[in-house]
Amino acid sequence: MLCVATCLLAQPGATVKLSLADAEALALKNHPKVLAAQNEQSAMNQRIYQARSAYYPRLDGDITGSQANPRARIGAGLLNDPSLFNREGQGFVLNQLITDSGRTPNLVASSRLQAGAAEQTAQATKYDVVLRVNQVYFGTLRAQALVKVAQQTVQARQYLTDQVTQLFNNKLKSQVDVAFADVELSRARMLVLQTEDQVEEAYAEMTRALGSETPASYQLAEEPLPPSPPANVEDLVRQALKARPELASLQLSRDAAYKFERAERDLSLPNASLLGVGGYIGYIAQLQLPRVTPPEYEAVGINVQIPIFNGGLFKARREEAHYHAMEADQHLRDEAQSVTRDVRTAWAGLSIAYQRLDVTAEMLRAATQAQQLAKGRYDLGLSSIVELTDSELNLTDAQIATLSAKYDYQSQYAMMQYTIGALR
Repeated sequence: MLCVATCLLAQPGATVKLSLADAEALALKNHPKVLAAQNEQSAMNQRIYQARSAYYPRLDGDITGSQANPRARIGAGLLNDPSLFNREGQGFVLNQLITDSGRTPNLVASSRLQAGAAEQTAQATKYDVVLRVNQVYFGTLRAQALVKVAQQTVQARQYLTDQVTQLFNNKLKSQVDVAFADVELSRARMLVLQTEDQVEEAYAEMTRALGSETPASYQLAEEPLPPSPPANVEDLVRQALKARPELASLQLSRDAAYKFERAERDLSLPNASLLGVGGYIGYIAQLQLPRVTPPEYEAVGINVQIPIFNGGLFKARREEAHYHAMEADQHLRDEAQSVTRDVRTAWAGLSIAYQRLDVTAEMLRAATQAQQLAKGRYDLGLSSIVELTDSELNLTDAQIATLSAKYDYQSQYAMMQYTIGALR
């Protein structure tokens, strides 16, 4: 089904049949925000390998050639006093970290946590896209249903206009009745135009939500009405604080910041590394004297570096990392408060939307009955055309309100599921 829908999406103006599950799957496959988040996650995973590279030896190959003044020596700028020779040589340099007092393990741990945070961010992006698909899906269903209501209204008003016109021709109704009927018919036709424009806008939004670049018309399947809202909002808040990927991402980022702070502290501790060199000097000019330098060379040593003073650089880096870690704490706290607010707001909106279902159903029942009674009274000559047109207008408003309440409740339920981290 997804393959067929994908092919249809590639054809401009095609009619695409979709269920909500199909639309969500297409969006997760095609939407650029999802793909960008996945690429960001993959990039963050590479930082783990970057940090782990310090565990492994570093081996470099060198080829060196030099030309110097015969018998010259370096006299300034360095503490050593080597002789200078024309020479050519090649060799290798090996550098293996022995210990850096825990800095590398902390950097690796920080990178892992950052990669985990990127994974949660990618998951949050998917949920954002799925939520948008749900909202646009039900908005499109609403727009399509309103077009049907508008078309039915035009048919009913056209029938009334024809009836009143025939009665006027038979001298049974006045010109005023015909004028009122014509006005209501024109108003119904305007409603059709407005709803058709809403459908086109909904199609454009659906195309964007699916991550498609080709416009299409959509034939969407109806979804069953969700269950009633949960009774206790506090349970929803606790669930959201555990399940929302945005909070998980910020928690991992906070933990990564504290690991990095520890790594910056380790800069002030000693570090040791193993050094090894070896190679071959193919040519060396020693002023036609017998060669005293052997062509092969090799050496190995251990270097221990103890930081003593660097102008406060390490301290400043440690303090900067500490403040970034505390900043991450506050971002996490702020997001938790936002999530709590969103859950309470979504729950309140869902509860109101659920109550609207009963209210609009009752309003539709009453408006239908009133329209039937007004039609009967008008046919019997007991009321004017004004009473009849008012009742038909009320019926149209009730039909629109009933449809809006249905799809708004479905959209609000999707929002509620999103805020508690349950929208998959």
